[in-house]
Amino acid sequence: MRGLLQRVRGARVEVAGEVVGAIDQGLLVLVAVEPEDSREQADKLLHKLLNYRVFSDEQGKMNLSLKDVGGGLLLVSQFTLAADTRNGMRPSFSTAAPPALGAELFDYLLQQAKSQHADVASGQFGADMQVHLVNDGPVTFMLQI
Repeated sequence: MRGLLQRVRGARVEVAGEVVGAIDQGLLVLVAVEPEDSREQADKLLHKLLNYRVFSDEQGKMNLSLKDVGGGLLLVSQFTLAADTRNGMRPSFSTAAPPALGAELFDYLLQQAKSQHADVASGQFGADMQVHLVNDGPVTFMLQI
């Protein structure tokens, strides 16, 4: 399971012109599910997202987590992060989970996040989404579980 974590001042996801998820300060995470992933990987990714220290403390050092700052968490499914780009000029998606598994694990991750954190929003699995964000820093990390 992969998560592209971006510290944001604000972010929102639109589907067909309608906002389906939005947060103020926090983390926008693009999530890719791979065929061998399970709920265990989703749990590990969520633990890392909630506790990864990417927010600045009073001295300007990245010592605070999402939990510490009480920020929002916006989860967006993005199977293209699982693409194999090593060969040729077109990505291969054979390394991405089948849609049914992707939907199941993304939904599980979302439900677990909502049960553990107050401010959680999401995009819409499988939809054509427009993602708007103000990357803060910019601070971006690829987490692979």
